[in-house]
Amino acid sequence: MQKLQIVLVVILSVALSAWISIPKYYTDSDLYHSRVFVSAYGGLPDTTNSMFTGSGKCAGCHGTDPNYYASIPGQTFPANPIPDGHDVNPTDMWRSSIMANSAKDPFWRAKVTHEVAVNPQHQEELEDKCTSCHAPIGHFAAHNDGYEHYSLEMLVQDSLALDGVSCVACHQQSLDSSGVSFSGQMYFDSAIIYGPYGLGKDEPPIYDLPMLTYSSYTPMYGSHIEESTVCADCHTLITQTVDMEGNPTGGDFVEQATFHEWVNSAFSGQGVDLPDDAEEFEGTCQTCHMPRIDDPVIISSGYAFLEPRTPYGLHQLAGANTAMLEIMRDNVELLGLTATAEQFDSTLLWTQQLLTEKTLDLQLVTANWDVIPENDAFEIVLRLKNKTGHKFPSGYPSRRAFVELIITDLENDTVFHSGKMDATGSNILNSDEVGLSDFEPHYDVISSDDQVQIYEIVAGNVENTPTNVLERAAVTLKDNRLVPYGFSMNHNSYDTTRVEGEALLDPNFNAIDSDVGTGTDDITYSINFSELTNETDLNLQVNVWYQSMPPRWVNSMFDFDSPEIESFQSLYEEHGAAPILIASHSEIINLIDDIEVVENEYFVNIYPNPTPAESTTLDWKGLSDNNVFELYNSAGSRIKAGNLRGRSGSVELELPYAKGIYLIKIHYEGGEITKRVAKK
Repeated sequence: MQKLQIVLVVILSVALSAWISIPKYYTDSDLYHSRVFVSAYGGLPDTTNSMFTGSGKCAGCHGTDPNYYASIPGQTFPANPIPDGHDVNPTDMWRSSIMANSAKDPFWRAKVTHEVAVNPQHQEELEDKCTSCHAPIGHFAAHNDGYEHYSLEMLVQDSLALDGVSCVACHQQSLDSSGVSFSGQMYFDSAIIYGPYGLGKDEPPIYDLPMLTYSSYTPMYGSHIEESTVCADCHTLITQTVDMEGNPTGGDFVEQATFHEWVNSAFSGQGVDLPDDAEEFEGTCQTCHMPRIDDPVIISSGYAFLEPRTPYGLHQLAGANTAMLEIMRDNVELLGLTATAEQFDSTLLWTQQLLTEKTLDLQLVTANWDVIPENDAFEIVLRLKNKTGHKFPSGYPSRRAFVELIITDLENDTVFHSGKMDATGSNILNSDEVGLSDFEPHYDVISSDDQVQIYEIVAGNVENTPTNVLERAAVTLKDNRLVPYGFSMNHNSYDTTRVEGEALLDPNFNAIDSDVGTGTDDITYSINFSELTNETDLNLQVNVWYQSMPPRWVNSMFDFDSPEIESFQSLYEEHGAAPILIASHSEIINLIDDIEVVENEYFVNIYPNPTPAESTTLDWKGLSDNNVFELYNSAGSRIKAGNLRGRSGSVELELPYAKGIYLIKIHYEGGEITKRVAKK
């Protein structure tokens, strides 16, 4: 009998070992995960693979506490139940974020198959690269198990990969290598979970027994968990370029560089040429996306004897993509999501608050309308200031923001309308009709309502044609996205955060007067007098819109066939692509009281601009007899000065050897003129 028991134990052990060693992506389960792989925690997986465990394993202690001790701000020591408290458990905050659903995101899946459809010979490499950030728990475990590539087919059968950017994707990242590799090259420590607690000698000690018992992880303090470096490996992505036939060119393209944009700002503490008040702005990615509260919180349920921790980071992980959050909320069952519609509504609220309260300031700089005799025009100057710690918009290159300016009379008849949308509220008239064949340039001055200021990045292929095929992206044709406060062209990360296109020649972009690094852009609307009515009062309305999936960028994907593209197209067309309003300003302008007549007889021209040479030509007319010019670098340091004699003239202006943007200030009796010149 005893021998029979031993034999049965051995057989059972061998069978169990074989079952455990079978990768989860080799199953006969449905599109998402079957009940074999889901836990009791609302569908979150609690299985393990060769490197990681699912979020369901974490949710047992870091989900809702049915006894009302844990995850409720304001807890005391010894603890008391707070049944009326606000639950801030990390599981339920995270599970309705874009990060939690990154592997199920229908836009992402459609885009991956779009890239594969264009270059099918690169399918293995494309899918492997894309899953490194969107499905890291499956991707890196598969590589650890010896697989050379990880595919979408493997992903949809892998319960842990479908967990998206889950708990361990951040908390298991290596302390030593976090934030040094980028482009999805992440490194993880085995059986260690890093957290923000346990450093100070006066802090309560880490109680590691539950985590060791139930998940085999050892909890430890990790400084990187509170730093932007934990976000860096995926939020700076460099792609390798191919030509129109799919052949590698040896070049590369910065698909996104949100982390490096933060580094090149006043927020990181690592900027250069910073404003005097830069220290007041310092903060990490978590400052906005995981805001802290000071109220004490017990961080694990089931252990009411634990001392509460403070400060506590809310796992909101809100970004800017309200459109996809709405699609997910309205299609929970179809997409196989584990969050409820109510939880998605919470994440939507946090996202909307981030966009409307912490993204940008909109200011009407000139309350007066200046009538300029030369061109018989009114002028309005708007100033936009980026309040984020990175470019705005940032991240995936489909995203854009644009300015709508409307002038109507008191009968509500339109006099001027720049940035007008079509009847669907998704396309910008006179701009989006051409699709990807062309794009709107950056404007310093807008003189027609056919022109609109759009802040965006435009990728170009090897033929310098705009493209949304990221593997074909070879050059940046335009990047006028609002830069963060303290941004400098002299920073060593400028190679991944460059400004491109007409914004380089705009003296009001990231500069106010001679101050640079302001994170601002001034737009002048010069409106011909003949377009205005005989009314003395006019209504001015300014709106700034944000759009994560514009039809102009998305629609060409639908020319290709794949189940993922078809599924996304159906969801996209049902939802629509209307932008979200993030800032607005309105007022009534009186044309009699607010008119100021100014003279504008001077003329200054710099050419060629940009210039590849060591000098450029400066022409002027209509100035005073004796004029003075000053040459400044982008840091605001004066590097040269001289005289411009005579009311008109021309001079060859020598530039420094270094490439970059230079400001030329010309002082004359009537005032001061500032011009910008780019040296390539």
